[in-house]
Amino acid sequence: MESESSLLSLVIVLLVAFFTPLLLHRFRLSFIPVVVAEIIMGLIIGKSGFNVIQHDMWLDTLSTLGFIFLMFLSGVEIDFSAFSSKQKKSALPNGKLEPNRLAVSTFVFAGIFVLSILLSYLFVLAGFIENMMLMTLIISTISLGVVVPTLKEAGIMKTGIGQIILLIAVIADLVTMILLSVFVSLSSDGGGQMWLLLVLFATGVIFYFIGVRFKSRNFVARLSTGTVQIGTRAIFTLIIVLVALSESVGAENILGAFIAGTLVSLLNPDQGMIRQLDSFGYGFLIPIFFVMVGVDLELWSLLSNKNMLLLIPLLIVALFVSKFFPVLILRRWYDKNTVLASAFLLTSTLSLVIAAAKIAERINVISAEMSGTLILVAVISCILTPIMFRKWFPKENAGERKIKVIFVGANQMSLAVSKELGQSNYDTCIIHKKMEKADSNTADSTFDIQEITGYDEEILDKEGAFAADILFISTGDEELNSTLAVAAKERRVERVIARIESPDLAKALTEQDIEVFSTLLATTALMKALIESPNIANIMTSDETALHEIRMLNPDYNQMTLREFPFTGDVIIVRIFRGKDSIVPHGDTELLINDRLIVTGSAEYVEELTRELQYK
Repeated sequence: MESESSLLSLVIVLLVAFFTPLLLHRFRLSFIPVVVAEIIMGLIIGKSGFNVIQHDMWLDTLSTLGFIFLMFLSGVEIDFSAFSSKQKKSALPNGKLEPNRLAVSTFVFAGIFVLSILLSYLFVLAGFIENMMLMTLIISTISLGVVVPTLKEAGIMKTGIGQIILLIAVIADLVTMILLSVFVSLSSDGGGQMWLLLVLFATGVIFYFIGVRFKSRNFVARLSTGTVQIGTRAIFTLIIVLVALSESVGAENILGAFIAGTLVSLLNPDQGMIRQLDSFGYGFLIPIFFVMVGVDLELWSLLSNKNMLLLIPLLIVALFVSKFFPVLILRRWYDKNTVLASAFLLTSTLSLVIAAAKIAERINVISAEMSGTLILVAVISCILTPIMFRKWFPKENAGERKIKVIFVGANQMSLAVSKELGQSNYDTCIIHKKMEKADSNTADSTFDIQEITGYDEEILDKEGAFAADILFISTGDEELNSTLAVAAKERRVERVIARIESPDLAKALTEQDIEVFSTLLATTALMKALIESPNIANIMTSDETALHEIRMLNPDYNQMTLREFPFTGDVIIVRIFRGKDSIVPHGDTELLINDRLIVTGSAEYVEELTRELQYK
């Protein structure tokens, strides 16, 4: 009977995890992060609600694995390329030169941390908590899991202010995680063995160099397909080894998982593999953990305690104050609404607060009520801060930025396309090897051409080629194109297009999410269309009847059906691409954030629709 009861609890938790995103979609509650909704659903079925869940080995094990995997993916989320100081400064709309992103982000976090210490001292003086170091970690941490998707949704991830916000969150994530391990080492029974943490970090460094050495080997590429999937096996082995070592040296298992995630991020793995890990983590293990967080919260007991009830608004205010005043330095470059919106977004906190609260409760540093209060504050912050960010962030800031397209290799094709794109919402540039003789058109002053001494990765990196939104590599050497395309993907360029004529090489690159262009195939396809379907060919080549792609970024239209869509211009939506799915639109089709709409119509109305869907 106990076995049946435990399995019933697991089934209920899995059903709740499955139906939660469906309910959010049905009732159009897109402003609530899914993980927060999972905690709320856990409250309903747990100790604060119907109390139908019983702890057992299955649930505890899967919840712990979800916690470990969450910390691993938190490490993977850290984009170390953001720390690059090679980013060229650009002029802001107000005419000022944007600040050094890394320097100003470091300064802002230093201010956040100092202010967090002062605010923590006030909470200790007021008698709310005894451990000042724990409260400092709670106030100073920032949730990458909230910041990253919010920046992407706003379309400002690659802008100056977006990168500054991201860098502040990354630095906060790194520093607070390390300090949490120090806190645990000092507070637990085995305190005073902090030097053992050096063993853990040293092991991580060793694994990094091993990974660098073997990553590019041919046999690893061969073993990464089919039923072997050596890369995935290596990642899970890395997680388990570092988690086991972390517990052996007296640290928390999440530190080992976090270090494993940062190592994977540093090694720039294939993005397809990262998506698989995300799917496994956020599709199975992590929802179980968040639902169980809600199950274990005793909300009514917490709210009956006057001190805890008073602490909730005070801590929310402290979270905002600790971010607002340091961020004010950005007023030297940005308007007040942008700065205020940035402060709200940086107030968000979740995963690390839950980790710190649960660990502190387990080692008897805080009570269960205090742990629940800290988690509840984190949940509230994750609901409020994205809403306030969208409310205050200026619409025009998201709309001003052009898509940066860089062509590597000057030829008749890249020159012509660059000129055409330069007349629309694209910022184009051509990088060309100085030693090569390009066509006579390359001397035309109407083209923005940067001449370099060679197509080495280091030279291209220095020239800012890998800072592009879209990188089109079109040199005369397809092997070089392939090598540079892979290097660009490793540096996390969002879209990489390579000119490749060999079918086998094209297939290998496509598997790494690199888009391939073939001059021969493109010419053949167009000629065939001209012969068989001249009207279709006319659509592809005519400015008046051309097809256009628009990315849907405006949350006002999220989950709105096409039948309800108020835009009535001279535009027809031909197709909607959602991830890898191709959708034939009809009246009941819902628009979702990041949908790519293929439309045709007059240029005037296409531009109007683009503004409507992309700018909030």
